[in-house]
Amino acid sequence: MDLLRVLELYSGIGGMHYALKESSVSAEVVAAVDVNTTANEIYKHNFTNTPLLPKTIEGMTLQDFDKLNFDMILMSPPCQPFTRIGLQGDVTDPRTKSFLYILDLLPRLSKCPQFVLLENVKGFETSAARDALLNTLRQCDYSFQEFLFSPTHLGIPNSRLRYFLIARRPPGCFSFQTSAEIMEGFPRPVSSESSDNPAVPNNHPTPSDSESKSSGPIIFKLETAQELERKRNQDSQETVRRLQEFLREDDDMDQYLLPPKTLLRYALLMDIVQPSSRRSVCFTKGYGHYVEGTGSVLQSCVDVDLESVFKSLELLSDEDKLMQLLRLKLRYFTPREIANLMGFPEDFTFPEHISVKQQYRVLGNSLNIHVVSNLIQLMMS
Repeated sequence: MDLLRVLELYSGIGGMHYALKESSVSAEVVAAVDVNTTANEIYKHNFTNTPLLPKTIEGMTLQDFDKLNFDMILMSPPCQPFTRIGLQGDVTDPRTKSFLYILDLLPRLSKCPQFVLLENVKGFETSAARDALLNTLRQCDYSFQEFLFSPTHLGIPNSRLRYFLIARRPPGCFSFQTSAEIMEGFPRPVSSESSDNPAVPNNHPTPSDSESKSSGPIIFKLETAQELERKRNQDSQETVRRLQEFLREDDDMDQYLLPPKTLLRYALLMDIVQPSSRRSVCFTKGYGHYVEGTGSVLQSCVDVDLESVFKSLELLSDEDKLMQLLRLKLRYFTPREIANLMGFPEDFTFPEHISVKQQYRVLGNSLNIHVVSNLIQLMMS
């Protein structure tokens, strides 16, 4: 069988490329396209033999695309126009321009690619950009299926709920019954009573912490009883692995400890997890720079009871409050640990000159490799 020729758009640090490799599909990336200088340096560092085009997608002509003669598109367009905490500019946001350009080109290619996979944030499914995507796919005779999916489905202790779409053209069809509804779990193959992959339960995704705020009396740490109960339920899910499997001990872990000023200001707002936890909230590009809503922090000293530290904390002086909080040895997850949670293999590395802040930023903009790998296999089967 000939190698499938794959075009990787918005290639970032290579999450789609790693997912393709993990899927074991016989394929090669014939070109990766991105304008982010830092991401491109990291991509080139890890995929030295892949042609990387550091240009805007709109700067490529129809002839440029036709010359690549690709069978599959993997893409993760900019999410800012659709994110729920942004302005939600949708198709009026300039950052959507390149995606709309792709949709305009797709029907005019000399050979429509047989396969398309797209990833974006939750929120994309209600956008005009998504409507334009589906209309274009129908125009080009694609069958497609949409998903809302989190790594917790695969037993990975990290909430990262995302929108996915897989599409394919004849000949051939999907191995499962498609639905007009957005699926919230992996479908079972038509020919089988159970999934080919027992590691992929067909249940509903665990919402990320930012999606499940509940009302009720405050218990401690500005958490309601409902929030506390939900987190305890997550930690009791034995189908999800413990965080300790993804942690690493670097030579200089002190650099990741939260500074006193941050502890005093944000202690009540932080999402704190332990190595034995089976949950963590979504890591964003602001992790390590901003605290609230950017990702969980790790309690390194597990001998100290978390609730006892926060009990009556507000009544203490800043000096005593800090003494209490320092007992927990709270630290940020390292970039390598976040990369582990997102499925990047051990041989994925950063060039030496890429700062920790830059590493957090590009990881926050990336995707979960295990999820995409499973979807590639589903798309191809």
